[in-house]
Amino acid sequence: MRYFVHIGYHGLHFNGWQKQPGVMNVQGVIENALTQILKTPVFINGCGRTDAHVHASQFFFHMDIEQAWDFDLIFRLNKILPGSIAVFDIIPMEGLPHARFGAVQRSYDYFIHTYKSPFLNGLSAFYLLENLQFDQMKKAAALLPLYNDYRGFCTSPEKYEHTICYVKSAGLTVDSSGDRLRFQISSNRFLGKMIRIIMGQLLKIGKGELTVDEFENYLINKETPRLITPAQPQGLYLSKVTYPYLDLAPRTTFSAILQPQFESFT
Repeated sequence: MRYFVHIGYHGLHFNGWQKQPGVMNVQGVIENALTQILKTPVFINGCGRTDAHVHASQFFFHMDIEQAWDFDLIFRLNKILPGSIAVFDIIPMEGLPHARFGAVQRSYDYFIHTYKSPFLNGLSAFYLLENLQFDQMKKAAALLPLYNDYRGFCTSPEKYEHTICYVKSAGLTVDSSGDRLRFQISSNRFLGKMIRIIMGQLLKIGKGELTVDEFENYLINKETPRLITPAQPQGLYLSKVTYPYLDLAPRTTFSAILQPQFESFT
């Protein structure tokens, strides 16, 4: 039987989702926990490969289990797993749908705060900046759904068969004080470090180091900037994954925690 497992994780102390030797990763921690509980080796496939220190307020992986368990697996997993990983749902699936290749849309959030805060440390990216040109940043963000080739926002475009991404929506919001930012983007797929590169370029626009026209030229000409400065990883969240056969609301989101500060968008 194939199962989809709905989870969330705080990625600050993980070297990304993907299992690799010698470093702490989310996939390896979960596989070890499942193997310990089910008394048989368990291998899982995630819906994506988040970078080191990136978070996921919604994430799915699938696993194939030959013999069903007769106990509360969610309870046991959450008891064994560290507090930075939470299991929300285990869903039996018909056939063999794939957690990664079956997804039709992914949404990400990127959060920034411009003042030092012990409570936002590791949950949002800290940039000590003043007088950002928010109107220009928003204009640039609004251009993203108008284009579908993101070669100019990828560190290694040659690794992919193509660099086409169908961005459904993208936008930047700012709280009333101007010191908390939230960038949101949804697409059928994303390239390596694509969102962090976009966010880095938006910050350059906000500081007056890049114009909106220059930003758009990367989309038109499909040329990678000579100097790429991705935004910090800890501000990025995989926040929603949608399948034709499965569309669940996230059980927990960092944006919900911030909602009181974002009641009045500028």
